[in-house]
Amino acid sequence: MSASQPPRLADRLVEHVKAMIHERKLQAGMRLPAERQLANELGVSRSSLREAIQKLISEKVLISRRGGGTYVCDELSPWSEQCIVEPLKTLVADDPDYRYDILEARHAIEASTAWHAAMRATAADKEKLQACFDATLEFKESDNPDLAAQADVRFHLAIAEASHNVVLLQTMRGFFDLMQSSVMHSRQRMYTVPTIFARLTQQHEEMLQAILAGDPERAGRAAKSHLGFVHSTIKGLHEDEARLARITRLPDENSL
Repeated sequence: MSASQPPRLADRLVEHVKAMIHERKLQAGMRLPAERQLANELGVSRSSLREAIQKLISEKVLISRRGGGTYVCDELSPWSEQCIVEPLKTLVADDPDYRYDILEARHAIEASTAWHAAMRATAADKEKLQACFDATLEFKESDNPDLAAQADVRFHLAIAEASHNVVLLQTMRGFFDLMQSSVMHSRQRMYTVPTIFARLTQQHEEMLQAILAGDPERAGRAAKSHLGFVHSTIKGLHEDEARLARITRLPDENSL
C-alpha cells in the first residue's frame, strides 16, 4: 500500500500544478515559481514536487531549460528554442553585451506586433489584452518583482498573439526566454522603483488603448516609445550595477 502512495501523491500534485497554471494564467514561455516556493505553497516535499514536475515534463505541459527554471511549454516551442533561442544564448554567454542587441531587436519586432494587433485583434483578443494589463496593475504594491515581470511578459505576449502572426509570436517568445537569463534581474528591479513602474504602466496603457481603438500607427509609435524607455532604463541599471561592483573591488585603504 505504501509503495503505491507516492505515485498517487504525484498524480494529485500534477493536477494541482495544472490548476495553478490555469488560475495564474501562466502562458507558454512563463516560468513557474521556484521549487522551494512552490513546494511551500502546495504544502508538499520538494522530492514529491519534483516527481510531479517530471510527469508534467513528460506530458509536454512543462519544459525544463538549461540555466535553471521550469517553464510552461507549448507545442511550437522547439522551433523557437532551436532557431532563435539556442544560437543567441551562445552569443550572450560569450559576450553579455549582446543582450542589448536583443533589446534593439525587440524594439523593431514589437512595433510590428503592436501594429498588426491593432489591425487584427478580435473581441476575444481585446478582452485578454485588457485582463493582462489589469494583471500588471495588481503588482503595483507587490514585494515580488518576479511576478510583476511575468505579468509584463504576459501583456506583451498577448499583443503578439493578437497580431495573428505565428512567426512574430514565436520570435517574441524566444526573446523573452533569452531575457529570463540575460536581463531578468534588471527587469525585476524596474518594478521596485515607483517612478519607473508608473512610466511603464502609462506606456502599457497607451499601447493597449491604441490596439483597442484599432489604430495601428498609434500602436506602433507607443511600442517604439515603450521599448526605447525599457532599453535605456535597463542599460542604466546595468551600468549602475557594474559601477558598484567596481567600487566593491577597490582595495581597503587600510591595506594600502
